[in-house]
Amino acid sequence: MSLRSSLVWTALGKLESFSLLIVAAEGVQNASVHSAAVQQVELGIAADVAHEPQHQRGMKMATVTQNRETASLIGSDKVEGTAVYGADEQRIGTIQRVMIDKISGKVTYAVTSFGGFLGIGEDYYPLPWPTLKYDTRLGGYRTGLTADRLRGAPKYNRANDWDWNDRARDRQVYDYYNEPLWY
Repeated sequence: MSLRSSLVWTALGKLESFSLLIVAAEGVQNASVHSAAVQQVELGIAADVAHEPQHQRGMKMATVTQNRETASLIGSDKVEGTAVYGADEQRIGTIQRVMIDKISGKVTYAVTSFGGFLGIGEDYYPLPWPTLKYDTRLGGYRTGLTADRLRGAPKYNRANDWDWNDRARDRQVYDYYNEPLWY
């Protein structure tokens, strides 16, 4: 798929990170690009638009916005770094990233860091997304887990990476949290 497809890109607040949405008949794909590449993308859009007939120019739109959150939507970059609270309302970790199933488009995991200090000795726990609910009072995501229950959960760290291609890992994680698999 080329940039000549209908596209919309939206800056999500930080100058160094942008979200590029490529919209086509086949579906929607989301990719991150950094500011060094954004100038090339902007120039590419401008060049594409200048050489297209007037009736096709409306198909492309570049929009810059600072809004990364609405009443019901939140940008993935804003989810990263959000606190996770346990059943006892104690902070048990921070969301490091969200994992999205490419085929279904469903958010499947919130990789949550726990323990350690300044990233040293930190463990990462892939929490099934359905186990998290946003709590406006706490200003973060709430889960029914406690820190003790989380300690026994499937995890990885910087010394041993997680194999995201291993479907047995998906079953292990979702079974641990008594959640049905998304696929």
